[in-house]
Amino acid sequence: MSSNQHEQKLVYDWNTRKRRHPLTEGSVMLQDETLRDGIQGPSVKDPTIEEKKRFIELSAALGIHSINLGLPGAGPRAVEHVTELAEFIIEKKLPIKANCAARTHLNDVRPIAEISQKVGMQLEVMAFLGTSPIRRFVEEWEVEKLLKFSSTAIEFAVGEGLPVTFVTEDTVRSTPQDLSVLFRNAIECGIHRLTLCDTVGHATPDGVKNLIEFTKDIIESSGREVGIDWHGHNDRGLALTNTLTAMEYGATRLHGTALGIGERVGNASLDQLLVNLKLLGEFDGDLTNLPEWVKLISEATDTPIPKGYPVVGTDAFRTATGVHAAAVIKAEKKGEDFLADRVYSGVPASMVGESQRIEVGPMSGLSNVLYWLDKNGYEVSDELAQAVFAGAKAADHVLTDDEVHALAKAR
Repeated sequence: MSSNQHEQKLVYDWNTRKRRHPLTEGSVMLQDETLRDGIQGPSVKDPTIEEKKRFIELSAALGIHSINLGLPGAGPRAVEHVTELAEFIIEKKLPIKANCAARTHLNDVRPIAEISQKVGMQLEVMAFLGTSPIRRFVEEWEVEKLLKFSSTAIEFAVGEGLPVTFVTEDTVRSTPQDLSVLFRNAIECGIHRLTLCDTVGHATPDGVKNLIEFTKDIIESSGREVGIDWHGHNDRGLALTNTLTAMEYGATRLHGTALGIGERVGNASLDQLLVNLKLLGEFDGDLTNLPEWVKLISEATDTPIPKGYPVVGTDAFRTATGVHAAAVIKAEKKGEDFLADRVYSGVPASMVGESQRIEVGPMSGLSNVLYWLDKNGYEVSDELAQAVFAGAKAADHVLTDDEVHALAKAR
């Protein structure tokens, strides 16, 4: 029986029951914001240029469609890094598109145009502007000033032959009246995409749905072809859920960062988004490099991976619980890797190049011990198994491999 037949027969999927409509209106693209928004996190270290290059290589290998190389307007070091990274993408012929962030100001947009001309790559301009009433009040900005900012920046970039995405900061707390005026003006100026931002993690799924439907109506009334991006932060712990909701209601490019790093508590986790899209059948890329990609950014930015972090945390595919381990062992004995990888795991370890691990601890059954001893090359006897089992029951933690070896050798 094939894996697909097994899944249909043995895994009932309530996620698809009475689904209102398809999850996407076509294909969905992924935008990697790790090297821009991600490294703005207050506890994040800026990776070296070589670490950034390797990260881009792995992003491309994962099937991520586009990546933000940084904000050249931030200064000479940013210009140097963006230039070298763009040249690296060209040199390696990586199948990933590049873009850069910019305030809606010529001093930010001009360096992107200059880098684009220098390296011979069309860099997308992600031109951002704060639009919410609270931000406007602080900055003393009238809508007329926002229109001038955005028109000047967009028209310059378009005139330089660069695709422009208009990014409205704090979109989810902006008024429909202001957004309508700003969106229509940006569309008239020649943008090709709009990015809706949950800059402070305010949105709930209902807010996402309402905002995207509002935006789609404006685009439709304009008669232009303009794509919708979703960029969400995780202040309320809803970034991943909101991003999937955005996809369902019409966003065709989804933003995220590796490990969810970024401003304050971070962005939508791009690694978790990739896994969910793969399981939902909306992404067909190869995720076997995912652990390496996440580990690289963890080390490069000095961001530890929590042990219980989904999929790539050290505990993701470990179990020392007797009932769970027994089920996995029984599945393996049936000669079914598919079963063993799913009977107690919602994410198949093999999908990300990992495997299920059965360990030994105080919550283990004898089957854990027998399995571990056999896998580690011991000639299993009842006396040996009982000695290790007794030692495990007396412990207050799951034993390391070295600790189990020590019990086995001390019997």
